[in-house]
Amino acid sequence: MREAGTEKELQAEFGIGVKEGTLVLTSRRLIFACTNERGENLPGESGLNPFGKIDLVYAEVEDLDSIPPEAPNVFVPLSSISKVTGHKGDLGRPSLEVAWNDAEGNHARTFTQTLTGRKAHSLNDWAPTIENLKAGKQKLVSVPPAPPTDTLDGKIIHVLSDMQEKGVFSIEEAVETEYGLELDPDDVQAACDRLTTEGLLVRSSELTGDAFYRRVSPLG
Repeated sequence: MREAGTEKELQAEFGIGVKEGTLVLTSRRLIFACTNERGENLPGESGLNPFGKIDLVYAEVEDLDSIPPEAPNVFVPLSSISKVTGHKGDLGRPSLEVAWNDAEGNHARTFTQTLTGRKAHSLNDWAPTIENLKAGKQKLVSVPPAPPTDTLDGKIIHVLSDMQEKGVFSIEEAVETEYGLELDPDDVQAACDRLTTEGLLVRSSELTGDAFYRRVSPLG
């Protein structure tokens, strides 16, 4: 997240004035959480990264009520948004530019997508979704409650909370790292297929036959 304005934008080129965290869109508000941060080293996403690693900083947002409502976190009711624009980022990364007004005045922030892996949509696609939500035109999806995290199914749902599309081995590795387990890939595959049947995951397949899974979004 960075603030609007030429000076802020120039600073952002050097990583100054930029906050990292997790951006969440619900049917009523846009939330940027940057407290209780966690870090993770990910493999580089392209040959443009000479170090082959990405230092990802994010915030846990499974429980929205646990996010402190004060700064530096940002809470934007969709009804207060005056302008929202998505940028595809052909030469960079997808971003979302948001302007809104409240009792404290006018605000403008730009959010840039850090993860650009296998996703059905990118951050720039949030702009028309936000506009449709404001207008009451967005079709919402009823998603069953997630299973508890003391089950393999629940653990899989949890590691897929970033809405990224992952293969079975990536899901297995994420669960093993998060929970300190050793899993059988066949058990992970069976759990993913079970969650797909229950309407919690969406499955897609490559021409090679490899299966990939992502969580179903309530925003459709």
